[in-house]
Amino acid sequence: MLDAVVVGAGPNGLTAAVELARRGFSVALFEAKDTVGGGARTEELTLPGFRHDPCSAAHPLAVSSPAFRALPLERHGLEWLHPELPMAHPFPDGTAAVLSRSVAETAASFGPRDAGAYRRLVTPFLPRWDTLVRDFMSLPLTALPRDPVTLARFGLVGLPPSTWLTRRFRDERARTLFAGLVAHVMAPLSGFATSAIGLVFALAAHTRGWPVARGGSQALSDALAGYLRELGGTVRTDYEVKRLDDLPPARAYVFDTSPTALARIAGFGDHYARYRYGPGVFKIDYALDGPVPWTAPEARTAGTVQIGADSAEIGAALRAASRENRAPDAPFLITVQPSVVDPTRAPAGKHVFWVYGHVPHGWTGDLTDTIERQLERFAPGFRDRVLARATAGPPELAARNANYVGGDIATGAVSGLQTLLRPKLSLSPYTTPHPAVFICSQATPPGPGVHGMPGHNAAKAVWRRLRQT
Repeated sequence: MLDAVVVGAGPNGLTAAVELARRGFSVALFEAKDTVGGGARTEELTLPGFRHDPCSAAHPLAVSSPAFRALPLERHGLEWLHPELPMAHPFPDGTAAVLSRSVAETAASFGPRDAGAYRRLVTPFLPRWDTLVRDFMSLPLTALPRDPVTLARFGLVGLPPSTWLTRRFRDERARTLFAGLVAHVMAPLSGFATSAIGLVFALAAHTRGWPVARGGSQALSDALAGYLRELGGTVRTDYEVKRLDDLPPARAYVFDTSPTALARIAGFGDHYARYRYGPGVFKIDYALDGPVPWTAPEARTAGTVQIGADSAEIGAALRAASRENRAPDAPFLITVQPSVVDPTRAPAGKHVFWVYGHVPHGWTGDLTDTIERQLERFAPGFRDRVLARATAGPPELAARNANYVGGDIATGAVSGLQTLLRPKLSLSPYTTPHPAVFICSQATPPGPGVHGMPGHNAAKAVWRRLRQT
């Protein structure tokens, strides 16, 4: 009998399997698709030689993750590449605000009226970033805070809505960039703890950067799988699990799945019936004949580029998708251009480009023209560079990854108390009604993103159980 079986080879399932194998437990991992990766994959979606990331592409949380930093992933082929600028946010007038590794450069891009306010916001947390990120990504039941004073100070700043935090900025440039940071998790700007979301992304840029993985996000997943095999774990792909009886006997079962799928497979009935899924996204991957012709020079060297004319436009786009059940007329866009720093991603002189906008949950329309009109506002002539495109709305995203219910790439709404309390109100969110069954997906704390911490935290709950039996 195995000690543990893990279902789902996304970053969290892989991390949970690795953590258990590191502690000497026998582990087998099962994945429904033909490769590991979940939201961290790389495929030739458009033309031969153009390597695209169907979901995650830039990795500010992965490079800062306490779970990943403790593993020898570089030995298994992972290499982080840092663009000249982690992120740029261009404006219609051809200028841009930036998120740089340098706090001073970032503050200067906001203008003199807000430079000091931004420095005062981020500077207290920068020297304690590694400890802080470990504390807020772990539950009190899995690890006691190493620096409770800094964590409490962060909570005072981060728990209010981002619309409160941005009141300290006098001009629109800083407000717009910060609104865009919050929108990465598709949360309304006025939501609970949205200040923390924006602040985490900013601090990550200043401390560890927003890198891409050389060759694509698949390199991270392959490194985790390679380390798991080195530890004696097994990985089986093309293996769909429809019920617990499909799996070999084990002392514990760990699911990197949505709560909905887990309830169906394990027979938990309506245990997660109150769990809410959020808006979907419409994603386009482009093969380009040259770099994106951004008007703002800063955007040409940035790995990630946020698109939204001002904070009001970004807020309206989020409200349309999450509350008004319609596609926005001017969508907020998150774009990544990996080939500005990684020439392996496209043939010589060519580029890959990644973009998505928010749409209602389960939306079945086509946002291609709307997205490209929005891009043309900031990069005139963009359409002339397009060699091929691969589009995916909510139905296609859900078919590609079952955890993206209704196209929700966060595997659950990041709003209200569910921002922190996922998938249920519980002191032990990784446990389930069955004592041998656990959940470790991004539907559990600390939530969405490629950082492996739900898997890391869930593994602690699992090995406590295994030591007791």
